[in-house]
Amino acid sequence: MSGGGSANSADNPWPVRTVNTKIADWIHRLGQIWVEGQVTQISRRPGTRTSFLTLRDPAADISISVTCSPDLLARSEVPITDGAHVVMLGRPSYYTGRGTISLRVSDIRPIGVGQLLLRIERLRQLLAAEGLFDARLKRPIPFLPRTIGLISGRASAAQRDVVSVASARWSAVRFDVRDAPVQGPTAVPRIIGHLRELDAHADIDVIIIARGGGSVEDLLPFSDEALLRAVAACSTPVISAIGHEPDNPLLDYVADIRAATPTDAAKRVVPDVEAELAGIAALRRRSAHALRNWVHREDRVIAGLRARPVLADPFTVLDRHNERVDRLRADLRRTLVGRLDTEDRRTEHLAARLATLGPAQTLARGYAVVQRVDTDPPHVLDSVDGLPASARLRIRVGDGSIHADVTSIEPAAYSPLHQHDHSDDHAQEEQ
Repeated sequence: MSGGGSANSADNPWPVRTVNTKIADWIHRLGQIWVEGQVTQISRRPGTRTSFLTLRDPAADISISVTCSPDLLARSEVPITDGAHVVMLGRPSYYTGRGTISLRVSDIRPIGVGQLLLRIERLRQLLAAEGLFDARLKRPIPFLPRTIGLISGRASAAQRDVVSVASARWSAVRFDVRDAPVQGPTAVPRIIGHLRELDAHADIDVIIIARGGGSVEDLLPFSDEALLRAVAACSTPVISAIGHEPDNPLLDYVADIRAATPTDAAKRVVPDVEAELAGIAALRRRSAHALRNWVHREDRVIAGLRARPVLADPFTVLDRHNERVDRLRADLRRTLVGRLDTEDRRTEHLAARLATLGPAQTLARGYAVVQRVDTDPPHVLDSVDGLPASARLRIRVGDGSIHADVTSIEPAAYSPLHQHDHSDDHAQEEQ
């Protein structure tokens, strides 16, 4: 930037008037612009040609001075009052004498509820497309939180409702209460600041953002994009407790739980100790009743088992088996005795037959057994063949033995033994 054809330097500084003039030139080049904001501090001075007001940013603590014709305010179809949300057409002006900037407005258009809802709906669609409303991102709240963070208006009905209802349900509940404006241009930055502080606190298990309802314009801070993204970034579960019907601020979609009212939020966060104790008592009664019924049922089963003969008198079965064992033993004894008797008789019969056929009986009938005893060993003679005349014999009869010497040998005229031998020879020859 240059001025007067000379360069700006420490040796050639610009005077203040030159600086302000140059700034005014740059600002004036901006031309006419449309600006959106919230009207505050309206000053109408009778008899003057200029009205003064301040236009604030709804989402930040930033404002700009505005001047306009009093007729412009008077001609507006909707009265321009403090807090009104408007769009203005104006030209920025820089007053070189005081070094201040203002907006000279030529048109003011109030923003209706329909336009606000349309903007909120566009933002809702944008955040939904980014996934900020995804149910899978919702964080569960603890059953019994150690400390509850509460962001609400100072001494507001919403604050009193949350604290009183929660304390009535559980007297030991603890709160970390943070006061913040819940409407207007300073609401969003204050709420975001408290939200980040509570989220960083290790003992805070859940955060409630509460307000007791209001119009669409009043609830605009709770549909602010900066606040919604701050809630989505929290690691601590957040509950939206904005008492409103039927329109929902976008905070309801981003928060982990949406409560219809601050009272409903307190009931969701803090369990009713009396109800829980009553539930525990009921469960104990049901458990005891079920256990008693089970014991009675098992007792009846045991009584039925004990009533059976085998358990009522266990010796009955033993006696019955003992009698059967006695019968089997008697039967076995009779069988063995009979078998022994039969075998004894058979043995006697065989002994009698053996005795009849034995050599003693044969000898008793007059037969004798002749042994030659002069040989080693002695042997029974069954033939006279080859017997010398001097052979010594032992003759056994039924009642003793006789020793004799052979003096002569007389062969028999007919020998069955020899006849048998010849028959064998003939049979072999025939074969």
